[in-house]
Amino acid sequence: MPGGGFCKLPNGSVVVALSLPSPAGDGTTVRFLVHAANRARALTRLRNLGLRAVYLRGNAEPPTPDEVTAVLHHPDGLLWRADQGTAQGLWHPIRALLRTARPA
Repeated sequence: MPGGGFCKLPNGSVVVALSLPSPAGDGTTVRFLVHAANRARALTRLRNLGLRAVYLRGNAEPPTPDEVTAVLHHPDGLLWRADQGTAQGLWHPIRALLRTARPA
């Protein structure tokens, strides 16, 4: 089952972090970060990108302070990276993942 969580920021917006199977279908797990006005809008942003079965149940894996900083400093407010259980690796804009997931 995918893990995820959220944190509410002082201005009322939220940062949602979800670990989901990669849309590329290669069997890896991808960690998504979404900054939005509320949790429902964050999940809607992911669903609109083609990740249809996205739900947030509980707050088992909330975003770390480093993840919150990364998503707040990105103009799109939507990032991903491969989730190998380590905090090392670069964050990428969502366009990079969707470009590799679609067949040529």
